[in-house]
Amino acid sequence: MDTLPRCRRPARPQVWLWPVLVLFTGLLPPSVAVAAGEAAALPATEARAWLTRIRSAASSANYQGTMVFSVGGTMSSSRVGHYAVGDQTYEHLEALDGRQQRILRHNDAVHTLWPQTRVAVIEKRETRAAWSTTPQQVDPQALERYEMRREGTARVAGRDATVFMLRPRDLLRFPQRLWADEATGLVLRADVIGQPEGATAAPAVLESTQFSEVAIGVRPRPETVLQELRNPRSLDGWRVVRPQQQRTELAAEGWVLQRPVAGFQLAGCVRRGMETAGDEASVLQAVFTDGLTHVSLFVEPYQPQRHRGELRARQGATGTLMQRRGEHWLTVVGDVPPATLKLFAEALDRRRP
Repeated sequence: MDTLPRCRRPARPQVWLWPVLVLFTGLLPPSVAVAAGEAAALPATEARAWLTRIRSAASSANYQGTMVFSVGGTMSSSRVGHYAVGDQTYEHLEALDGRQQRILRHNDAVHTLWPQTRVAVIEKRETRAAWSTTPQQVDPQALERYEMRREGTARVAGRDATVFMLRPRDLLRFPQRLWADEATGLVLRADVIGQPEGATAAPAVLESTQFSEVAIGVRPRPETVLQELRNPRSLDGWRVVRPQQQRTELAAEGWVLQRPVAGFQLAGCVRRGMETAGDEASVLQAVFTDGLTHVSLFVEPYQPQRHRGELRARQGATGTLMQRRGEHWLTVVGDVPPATLKLFAEALDRRRP
């Protein structure tokens, strides 16, 4: 993926390894013109064409604007920009509230800046499968596990959008509703929908992200990213952290997923240093995707002073499961139901390399 999902995704506890910032959504329900009765599923060819268009817009269009993110009554907003020039991609993000954070990306080179603490994390990301600063991108492979329905039309950030529901074919993932710009296919809003807790309960929006204002088709401005990335004095006085990162394979690291979790495929596996845990410590991350959402498995050395007990937590759509596995500590994170996290944790088994 180039900028896979997600116009959503704020930084999550214990996932500092992959700084992810995401943005916030409108609180007022948009007006959606939906035909009476439940919409029929789109034919496969039409659904695939829309998802291909959405994916292309997220990676190759030039756009900038303000995105807002809402989860659990908490809101945040960020300015974002995405520019594609030939085969070069440039992105920038600046948080407008909360903890100050700026992200600059040129292809695989990423600078994450924290002005309040004057800390800069500079890295080359070997896989971008679970992070992004810009809107949702959906792989057509998602149609194997989701049914796509057209729900009507709406206005988002002053633009006409077609509203789609991606309804899962099983209980291992959440439904998602997407508002795709009619002119370009760019996702203007994305909601993650919870599963109803009772027969009469209505599904709730777990988290939602949307543009509050956006300009699409703007003149590319790669200099807004490059002038800071290439200025050797821009980080004078900052503490610069350069995590080492290396592509790898689960089997080469002595691990195996004994039972595949239905619909999820391995998107990438990396090993990287952990500055806070000592020079010799490192963490393994494997990212799995079903084309729409992602699950990350983190494996690191068990340290009693840091890892005090099993934990299950949820913030909005994102669930976290942590547990000890012999001499290792396992963290599973993803926008999926708790049962799916448990399947991943139970399927991961230690095999000596």
